[in-house]
Amino acid sequence: MASNNSSVVQTLIYKTVSVANVGLSWFLQLSLAQQVSIVILTPFAYVMLWQLWFSMRKDRVPLVFYWIPWVGSAVSYGMRPYEFFAECQQKYGDVFSFMLLGRVMTVYLGPKGHEFVLNAKLADVSAEAAYTHLTTPVFGNGVIYDCPNSKLMEQKKFVKGALSTESFRSYVPKIADEIYQYFRNSQNFQMNSRSSGSINVMETQPEMTIFTASRSLLGEEMRQMLNTDFAYLYSDLDKGFQPINFVFSHLPLEHYRKRDHAQRTISGTYMKLIKKRRENNDIQDRDLIDSLLKNSTYKDGTPMTDQEIANLLIGVLMGGQHTSAATSAWMLLHLAERPDIQDELYKEQMEILENGKLELSYDLLQKMPLLNQTIKETLRLHHPLHSLFRKVTRDMSVPNTPYVVPKGHYVLVSPGYCHLQDEFFPQAQTFDPHRWNDDYQSSYGTSEKVDYGFGAISKGVSSPYLPFGGGRHRCIGEHFAYCQLGVIFSIYIRTLRWKFTSKMKGVPQPDFQSMVTLPLCPAEIEWEKRNPEQKI
Repeated sequence: MASNNSSVVQTLIYKTVSVANVGLSWFLQLSLAQQVSIVILTPFAYVMLWQLWFSMRKDRVPLVFYWIPWVGSAVSYGMRPYEFFAECQQKYGDVFSFMLLGRVMTVYLGPKGHEFVLNAKLADVSAEAAYTHLTTPVFGNGVIYDCPNSKLMEQKKFVKGALSTESFRSYVPKIADEIYQYFRNSQNFQMNSRSSGSINVMETQPEMTIFTASRSLLGEEMRQMLNTDFAYLYSDLDKGFQPINFVFSHLPLEHYRKRDHAQRTISGTYMKLIKKRRENNDIQDRDLIDSLLKNSTYKDGTPMTDQEIANLLIGVLMGGQHTSAATSAWMLLHLAERPDIQDELYKEQMEILENGKLELSYDLLQKMPLLNQTIKETLRLHHPLHSLFRKVTRDMSVPNTPYVVPKGHYVLVSPGYCHLQDEFFPQAQTFDPHRWNDDYQSSYGTSEKVDYGFGAISKGVSSPYLPFGGGRHRCIGEHFAYCQLGVIFSIYIRTLRWKFTSKMKGVPQPDFQSMVTLPLCPAEIEWEKRNPEQKI
């Protein structure tokens, strides 16, 4: 029997090789022009046939038609994702697929999509498989998406030790001190010698964000390094978060080389500080570094290595850098268009801080509803990440449909698109912090809690408002972001008035070509001190 099977296989191989030889011989007899035409047209013909076959399957989500092999709908999606989603939704409904650089992406829009993707079973989808190409070269090995999900959940728990209310109380004066130093010393302000000027918010806000985050989370020693050329390393590392890196983790390009050099140098610097504290037994409760040195042992008894701690520190700082800097920039721009909201915020500041008699504190920040609503409204209008992905690791049925998303495809959800729909937020395109006066929009869904390993969070993700994601990969930095942004804008409002420069025609359109949604340039404002004689 085995001999017969072997004979059949050999026959098939022989016939296949024969057919291939005949085809190759025929191809070589053609003219060069004919050969080139076939080489070029064959992929297009294959794509047409593949799409026809895909559309005939009743168990497949409708696929957006495309002409260019592999590229698919990448240009339309990459340049204007929300418009692309709206066009597809009108044609196909809330669930559709599109080709993105060789990947089939299944989109599910709306709150039901949030539930389908963000609360998907761990056996069905993997964020690690979706993002590791992008994040591992920046953060380093063994952390975030370069480890099993169970370890990531524990790493989040380790970090949360430095994100407690008590920690925030100690962070507020440090963040405030950094802002005042920036107002005094930065070339953008120099407020003790100038009472007015103009700034590019995409220059000032990333700097403020990394200065304040490093001072509060990583301590004075690491913050001082940012006064040197060390700061440029973070900029080079930051450039590792570009769309091309999502597909290709390594290419022989200059920005890849700079990214890798920056990662090694920053990681090495953290390692030296970790080694110094261990050797001197100098582990206290100053910052996140101390917190991780004291508490970073997994449940199975395995401790994180010092290198992994260094990499996790990069992940924590860089993970929030993009999003908070972008939100801060957008908030400045929207308030430039709304001097009436600036006046309301100033009045709130004066009432809560008793006309400057009280020092800003974390507890007082919680008593400033309009300030927090303004942050919330900015996050609604400008979700930092327009798309969230997962790779499908086991065939997934789409609830209440005949569709199945096969293993190897990707699922995509866009809370930011949902944020901009009038169905959920009347006059959704309008910047209106007062829409949150009753705060009812953010309470959709269930109050049931679940602990994925880093503390109990809301299990429900069916809310139309999800600026920090949801499920097991919900951002743990939400409260720190509100604390950081709250301090920054409390000081901005009490110190300055601002408006657009003459070259600005209103709030800029979003630039979707970065991994984080940023304002298109120019993004400039004119500022003036509320009290020109005041020394900062």
